[in-house]
Amino acid sequence: MARWRCQVCGYIYDEKQGEPKTGTPAGTAFASLPPDWRCPVCQAGKESFVQEKEEGSTAAATTTTVSDVIVQELVDWGITLVFGIPGSSSLGLVEAIRRNPGLRYIVVRHEGNGAMAASAYNKLTGKIAVCLTIAGPGATNLATGLYDAKEDRASVLSLNGQVEKQYGGPGGFQEIDQDAFFRPITVYNNTIYHRDLAVEILTKALKHAVVDRGVAQVSVPNNVQKEPLGAHTCARESCLSSFRILPDPAEVQKAVGLINDAENPAIIAGWGAFDQSDAVVRLAERLKAPLVTTFRAKGMVPDAHPWLVGIHGSIGNPFAHDVVNQADLLITLGVGFSKQTALPTDRPMVQVDRDVLKLGISPRGVNLWGDCAGVIPLLIEKTKEKKKPDVLPRIAEMKRKWLAQMEREADPYAVPIRPPYIIRTLSEMIPEDGIISIDVGENGWWFGRNFQMKRQRFVMSGYLGTMGFGLPGAIAAKLAMPSRSVFCITGDGGFSMAMADFVTAVKYSLPMVVVIMNNHELGMIRVEQMMEQYPNFGTDLLNPDFTAFAEASGGSGIHVERPELLAPALREGMSLNRPVIIDVETDPRRFPL
Repeated sequence: MARWRCQVCGYIYDEKQGEPKTGTPAGTAFASLPPDWRCPVCQAGKESFVQEKEEGSTAAATTTTVSDVIVQELVDWGITLVFGIPGSSSLGLVEAIRRNPGLRYIVVRHEGNGAMAASAYNKLTGKIAVCLTIAGPGATNLATGLYDAKEDRASVLSLNGQVEKQYGGPGGFQEIDQDAFFRPITVYNNTIYHRDLAVEILTKALKHAVVDRGVAQVSVPNNVQKEPLGAHTCARESCLSSFRILPDPAEVQKAVGLINDAENPAIIAGWGAFDQSDAVVRLAERLKAPLVTTFRAKGMVPDAHPWLVGIHGSIGNPFAHDVVNQADLLITLGVGFSKQTALPTDRPMVQVDRDVLKLGISPRGVNLWGDCAGVIPLLIEKTKEKKKPDVLPRIAEMKRKWLAQMEREADPYAVPIRPPYIIRTLSEMIPEDGIISIDVGENGWWFGRNFQMKRQRFVMSGYLGTMGFGLPGAIAAKLAMPSRSVFCITGDGGFSMAMADFVTAVKYSLPMVVVIMNNHELGMIRVEQMMEQYPNFGTDLLNPDFTAFAEASGGSGIHVERPELLAPALREGMSLNRPVIIDVETDPRRFPL
């Protein structure tokens, strides 16, 4: 049985398989096809076909290809989810995924959304998701989402098709130098140019993604994807099962001395301590130290917790700033020290971080290189318990004042609806086990400042701060935890950047409630212009009818213009068990003048 290739479009007629779509049975020789038979792809005649040489038929003749081995290796590493768009330079990999029941391929409408979803998936679960796209534009479209993962230290594998290696060079269709393009984004970056290196390169990539907490990129040329390969011929590496780092005992003793001598310490917990909330609270109780978090660590303990004051930084409350400014020692746990967190660095500090390059922020500090999971119990064990009965009443009074201020801001009668009222209503109605994906813009500012977390989880674009993250993050959340309620809080500007993938939520039956705070503006830019004494310019938005868009996409849409209708709309949206857009007409002003 031979294979015949169309010289116009490259379609392969395989005599062994026939052409079921045109009614040509398997085993039909090419010579037996009718004289007027034409290529089913480009309609070229039989004279445009040439017989493939035997060595060119490896894709059909073998049962195990490079792509099959790569995909099985992903499954063996516990990876179950792939985001992307199929195309000509990735078809071998896509076919291997189709044949392997261990992977689920979520086909998105834009590669950037797929990359943001992969980043969000790792932030929520700690597990790796894969992006799989074509060479050239598919790869470049990933950049923003992968850069979000880079900046927030999320482990993601970008697996990309590449043009056939013999066509490499200037003028290649959909070809770029992907190794050069991805180099600034990745912790590991390579191309599989020979089949025998496939698993070794892939396992190195996965190892770097996990250990270095970042993006690993592997390109696979189209022809290499389809070459035969036996897994036993491949070299592979294993990965560490534990990444626990503990600091030098002498440095721990220095830190203990500073803590014991401090009269008014404060604890600032960041994303690096998020999964150690119980230990952080025990440390606060032992030291009688008020607890403050960064924005990314919001929700590590409920906002109502007696030791928690709130968030520090531009999204935080003034009482958190007061606590930090009045402290004679700051104990920072997994804090990234971004500009927005705005922590002072000119005072005594005990700094705990597993990223050694982030240590040494304060010239008057003790630096503990280690994981919060290991270091915090050491500090609890070795420090003296403090006696300060006035601390909890002082925190309670701060929070009483702050809650009263937020209540005053949440005007229940104002039209257009005030953002604080929207956030208060969401705080009251989102279930305690809900997952919230927030976008960048005024919606995120109000969420960080006013939303009262209970036991919910939320995910965001942290350091990169990219608009359009909210919807992909919600898709990732529902795929990661399908039994939990998922909410996307976004603005009209952010949602419109990613809205094409609302149909992805519909296609894969991912119920969620998307709340659009629709102020018909790039509201945060208006505020930034005001802060810099510029006139408002270029921020107005012409929006589509988001509710009609939801219905046209196969979901549900609800439009809300009056505050008394918001809670009923949320109840309805949560009851529909499908993707829902609630389009809320919102006051563009941060605070009415």
